[in-house]
Amino acid sequence: MHTIDDFFILDGGLATELESNGVKIQGDPLWSARALHTNPKAVKDAHYRYLASGADVITTATYQATVEGFVRHLGVPVEQAHELLMSGVQLAKEAVEEYKCDNLPEERRQPLVAGSVGPYGAYLHDGSEYTGAYEETMTVEELKAWHRPQVQCLAAAGADLIAMETVPSLKEAEALVELLREFPESKAWLSFSCKDSQNISNGKSFSEAAAMACRSKQLVAVGVNCCPPGLVSSLLESAKLHRHPDIAWIVYPNSGEDWAPDVGWKPSENRAVFAEHMLSHEWRNQGATWIGGCCRVGPADITELRRQLYEKQ
Repeated sequence: MHTIDDFFILDGGLATELESNGVKIQGDPLWSARALHTNPKAVKDAHYRYLASGADVITTATYQATVEGFVRHLGVPVEQAHELLMSGVQLAKEAVEEYKCDNLPEERRQPLVAGSVGPYGAYLHDGSEYTGAYEETMTVEELKAWHRPQVQCLAAAGADLIAMETVPSLKEAEALVELLREFPESKAWLSFSCKDSQNISNGKSFSEAAAMACRSKQLVAVGVNCCPPGLVSSLLESAKLHRHPDIAWIVYPNSGEDWAPDVGWKPSENRAVFAEHMLSHEWRNQGATWIGGCCRVGPADITELRRQLYEKQ
């Protein structure tokens, strides 16, 4: 039986919160990472709102941030690209310090900053983080080389954890787990994007992917993100025999709404389903102790998650 002290409440969608406050993101190849350059205050303020909503973990605006991407789309030199990546951690840490000074309740734990590392497909900006198609032309070593500068910057900036998220392929997951060994002081979580109730986005079983990941001694959690909430329980159930007792499940699905490349997120009645799933006991009973939301999940959802979690302990 888990106690309230075992749970970590994650934030929601950072891009979602930036958009709701007027930051233009749709169609941008840098996604929310552009705001690190153009509007860092908006990034810090969004982090602060998630902390105020009850999040124990805030995730940096670096999901789509890469050295090559900053050089190409911002026209900055490599050195400045590294600084921008590191600034994602610095802004989040500043938000934590401001929140602690203002009104951190006594019962709250020290908030953590997770440095977001998106898949190679996020850089491609073609939706392939939900297919993993690029893995067919890349080796594990090439994927490690691609991710190395991002992980290095986030670790050097002092991220409490590395969030390796929305990973669509087993090969890329293997590359990230291997790369993590080069940073022996770093802890991380690894979460997959999934196409259905049994399989990650490239068609490999989530069970196989979880078994591989759970052999790592540096991962604190393994799980899924940015999939419809209705898939989560079946995915966790499919891999329950492979979870190491020292590694938790992490789940932070999207709202359940549909996304189309030409129009973005399309509101639908599935929004109500998200709340029903997120606030149920089922994920927690399956061993999920890191719980939050992804795209289209905002501070109000995290506030409700925290309220429900405390009420049911």
